Amino acid sequence: MDSQLNEWPEPIVAVQSIAESGAALIPECYVKAIADRPAAPAGAAGKDLSIPVIDLGRLGGSAVECRATMRAIADACREWGFFQAVNHGVDADLVDEMVAVWREFFYLPMEEKKKLANSPQTYEGYGSRLGVEKGATLDWGDYFYLHLLPNCAKNFDKWPTKPASCRKITEEYGRQMANLCGTLMKVLSISLGLDVGFLQEKFGGDEIGTCMRINYYPKCPQPELTLGLSPHSDPGGLTVLLADHRVSGLQVRRGADWVTVNPIPGALIVNVGDQIQVLSNATYKSVDHRVVTNAAAERMSVAFFFNPKCDLPMEPARELVTQDRPPMYRPMTFNQYRLFIRKKGPMGKSHVDSLQAM
Repeated sequence: MDSQLNEWPEPIVAVQSIAESGAALIPECYVKAIADRPAAPAGAAGKDLSIPVIDLGRLGGSAVECRATMRAIADACREWGFFQAVNHGVDADLVDEMVAVWREFFYLPMEEKKKLANSPQTYEGYGSRLGVEKGATLDWGDYFYLHLLPNCAKNFDKWPTKPASCRKITEEYGRQMANLCGTLMKVLSISLGLDVGFLQEKFGGDEIGTCMRINYYPKCPQPELTLGLSPHSDPGGLTVLLADHRVSGLQVRRGADWVTVNPIPGALIVNVGDQIQVLSNATYKSVDHRVVTNAAAERMSVAFFFNPKCDLPMEPARELVTQDRPPMYRPMTFNQYRLFIRKKGPMGKSHVDSLQAM
């Protein structure tokens, strides 16, 4: 393990504790450079565009419905990198329980949560920053990070014991999320002209990795100066986000604009990660996204990450490489790849762009 990842470079201060102190101004370390601050979306894109909404229930319909839905998923991953999934098959009661149990966790006394403080080595546990660069400008948000698969990566010592139902609910939610991602991997494989199990096999078959980040964004007294999460593309394969439909916050880059995602109640937001971009030789693209803060309301979301086996080299599939479209990326294992965000924090698409073959 890289020695830089042993400890955080500065004492960790939970954003929630700053928000609950009643401070009228945010600390200087959260103030973004002027060019990086949120602003009203420029032009019509910010007002009129929205990410596609896809009914996954139609995958089980007639052959015509199934083909049309698969085409819609492929188009969304190619053109947006994001879509909202409705009728996704994840139990609605379980989704409600997931939100309730983790909101209850974040309402626990700070001393309880800090017993599960994380380190930059694995990120597992309760945290408030990404990246280990000293003096970095921080994001206005706390989180809890969990490894689910493979089982050897899971550390129950870092899982909350309060609320008592947290572990059971979270494990079942993770299981259903993994099933959903498995279905989407089949759809993407077929849409690329590959065997139905191709992408799953390239990810390691049954040895894939899954993890989860529960995000808590407290009220912010100066939302115009900071971000809940800086622009980034996700380093893994697929991300499924359970967003807070009461409070919007997620924004997706579309050209020069940031498009605000207005979550549909009961929907899940799916996006392509860097590893799918690499494997598909940039047929599907991971897209920059960020989170803005809110002065009037807190916001919580649950991000589920579906990742390749950590020691497998990821590179463009040979079947998608042609004379007209040579391999666009150099091979790298996911373990090597995610060291970048653990050191630097979220930095747009700079990492996957740096892998481009010369």
